[in-house]
Amino acid sequence: MNRKNISSGAVWEDKVGYSRAVKIGNLLEISGTTASEEDKIIGINDAYAQTVYILNKIKIVIENEGGSLIDIVRTRIFVTNIDHWQKIGRAHHQFFAEIKPATTMVEVNRLIHPDMLVEIEVTAIINTQFD
Repeated sequence: MNRKNISSGAVWEDKVGYSRAVKIGNLLEISGTTASEEDKIIGINDAYAQTVYILNKIKIVIENEGGSLIDIVRTRIFVTNIDHWQKIGRAHHQFFAEIKPATTMVEVNRLIHPDMLVEIEVTAIINTQFD
């Protein structure tokens, strides 16, 4: 199987040594994704808005690789305040109400920027038929 490293062009990829996503065969792993665009944080103080923004970013990566949200089998959600779980969960539900991937949400001390409230990573299996 071939390995494809997918880059977003962010300067952090080379500084830290990671890829935005890695695809091997039909397995797609998407790195932790935040509500940031270049040096701007989207949805400051709004966990719901950040989650929606993140999931839309993830959707674009999957679609660029020939898949869709239905191909996501796992989401991992890292939050800086677990008390926001309902807002984050509401946004997650908007994208995954029918898909229902395996999901984990955990509180972390902080993310790489103090205005980031949510970080999400996903695992997808592209172009697989599900019953």
